[in-house]
Amino acid sequence: MTVQLATLQDPLSREDEIDLREVLGTLRDYRWRIAFIILAFIALSIVYVMLVTPIYQATSIVQVEQKVPSLPGLSALTQELGASDSTSTTESALITSRMVVGAAVDKLNLKIEAEPNRFPLIGGFIARHFASKNPGKLATPLFGMSRYDWGGSKLEVFQLDVPDSLLDKPLRLTAGENGVYILQDKDDNVLLVGKVGQFSQSHGVSAQIWSLAANPGTRFRVVRHRELTVINKLQKAITTTELGKDSGIIQLTYNNTNAAMAADFLQQVGELYVRQDIDRNSAEAASSLKFVREQLPNVRRDLEKATAALNAFQNQAHSVDVSMQTQSLLDQSVSIETNLEQLEMQQAQLQRQFTPQHPAYKSLMQQIGQLQAQKGAIEKKVNGLPDTQQELLKLNRDVQVNNDTYTGLLNQAQQLDIARAGTVGNVRIIDKAAVDVTDPIWPKGMLILLGGTLLGGFVALVYVFMREALNRGIEDPTVIERIGLPVYATIPVSVRERSLQVRRARGDGRQHMLVVDAPKDLATEALRSLRTSLHFARLEAKNNVLMISGASPNAGKTFVAANLAAVITQSGQRVLLIDGDMRMGSLHKVLGGRPDVGLSEVISGQATLADAVREVASLENLHFLPRGKVPPNPSELLMNARFSDLVNHLKSHYDLVIIDTPPVLVATDASVIGHHCGTGLLVVRFGVNQVREVALAKQRFEHDGVVIKGAIFNAVEKRSSGYYSYAYYELSGTAS
Repeated sequence: MTVQLATLQDPLSREDEIDLREVLGTLRDYRWRIAFIILAFIALSIVYVMLVTPIYQATSIVQVEQKVPSLPGLSALTQELGASDSTSTTESALITSRMVVGAAVDKLNLKIEAEPNRFPLIGGFIARHFASKNPGKLATPLFGMSRYDWGGSKLEVFQLDVPDSLLDKPLRLTAGENGVYILQDKDDNVLLVGKVGQFSQSHGVSAQIWSLAANPGTRFRVVRHRELTVINKLQKAITTTELGKDSGIIQLTYNNTNAAMAADFLQQVGELYVRQDIDRNSAEAASSLKFVREQLPNVRRDLEKATAALNAFQNQAHSVDVSMQTQSLLDQSVSIETNLEQLEMQQAQLQRQFTPQHPAYKSLMQQIGQLQAQKGAIEKKVNGLPDTQQELLKLNRDVQVNNDTYTGLLNQAQQLDIARAGTVGNVRIIDKAAVDVTDPIWPKGMLILLGGTLLGGFVALVYVFMREALNRGIEDPTVIERIGLPVYATIPVSVRERSLQVRRARGDGRQHMLVVDAPKDLATEALRSLRTSLHFARLEAKNNVLMISGASPNAGKTFVAANLAAVITQSGQRVLLIDGDMRMGSLHKVLGGRPDVGLSEVISGQATLADAVREVASLENLHFLPRGKVPPNPSELLMNARFSDLVNHLKSHYDLVIIDTPPVLVATDASVIGHHCGTGLLVVRFGVNQVREVALAKQRFEHDGVVIKGAIFNAVEKRSSGYYSYAYYELSGTAS
């Protein structure tokens, strides 16, 4: 007994937990909808791949080499001092600078955008397909719509100048006959009428069309952009990537729907950057050459003075020769002085490039200090010589130092002149810009199909679980039993009944009953089970009047009442079916006929019972009392004593009286009728009626003093999990 109670209470205690079996069952129940949604997304993905304009990628590779100093003699020094090379990051920024990109924009005239007007969605696909099959040809307008380009239309604008108010604003150019064109703004105002190849000017707009190939009437979208806007956009579009750390090899990429334009633009960017790099290095060599040439006259003048002084001293001293010791000191002093002269010239050059705090400049000054210290040591030795030898050494040293310096400057001037004329630069193009037109970067067919499939599956799952979450309709009969209503029958949904509903909606006045039309249907068998259950439920009832009601509309109470009455008559009982819904009753559409004379006329005394009650064709024991004409006060009529007398009269003349009532939550008619009935049943529709409204309907009846014996679970759909799946089974043979 304890085990049984625990089993019964388990669904209640775990109803907030996720049941994997229920989740899988839900997915199985909605499998066809899920498959349809996924297939729809796959179809949309295929259409997208076919219709979207392909995007092509142009690629180019440049190499950034170590920069060589323009001034001869500085190379070893800068390498020794550890001067930093141009990094790839710096070069990448320079490649995409406004100086380079702007020059490419000017050269390719990218400030002007011109594209043909094409039919929405499919126009681009048709035009591309035609152009690929018929290169150089012009497509005939389809369906007479010449305003669109259907393939082959081209427009090249050489010049387009517009006022500031029209910058970045789309203009419309319409092709005419014999090369004539019309340029209009968005308000259809004519700005310019011109001819291909001729310069035209009007309304502050000047234009020159280089070439135009289009059918008369074809429209083009033309935009004159601001130069800075185009440059900024293209700067963001160019991608630079270093291939290998500190390799100095940079890959450039640029994407565009026009493959030729993408390759041309990227090629121009590479070539222009190489050119400006060469120009920059050439300018440095020219600057160094100018500095050297400015020093040559001064050094030559110093050389001439030193030579004259030496000659004068030798004449005065009568050709004094230099001794061996003095010659050695002279050679050392000349070497030191020459190196000092070169380093001081390098110092003057570095002062134009670096600050005194730069490591290269500090290292140079350190070398100069060391040479000056050596020079001081030589000077001490020189001071120990005779005066004549000292003076002779000094004069010879001045001559040799100035002569070596002058000779070195002449050599440097020649080297710099050659360097300026033959500057190569430290950047070179390894791979020219190229585009693989057979493999666009977008769209990627397989990637889009996979993404569309996954997205479709995600949307389908969201749809299914959101539908389940929002649809809180009852799908388990045990939920009804928890409210306190025993389930007398579970009627499965019938495909045949759905077709009969369509026929009834036409209002043809014919009979459309499932029990008669499909006696072997599963729903018909369930109604027979309900007939058996009612037989025992009525044993303790106060009378033989049965009320069929519902909590809200569309529960299926009319279907249940009509077919239940038919099933009971087939067992040999005499049954009267009353349409108690005098507001919107529709039993006459199920049984056939019209509701002109019925319950409302009988209660109000406008017709007799014999005039209103009719026999149902094909069911000799079934009689039907329609609702009659819709009265202005249905509730007041039902509360009239005539209705009570009518029910008392009818229950003695029939084995069973079934009354179909309005929904209890819509009108109070059901509660009024329920006081005259011995048995009351509430129809609950699968997936439609919610727990709260069924509980509220039961509470409403109890509040009005009407006892509801149980519920009928109607239109149950097959599910892969749940306690209600038992309602489905296969019937063989003839239904009883």
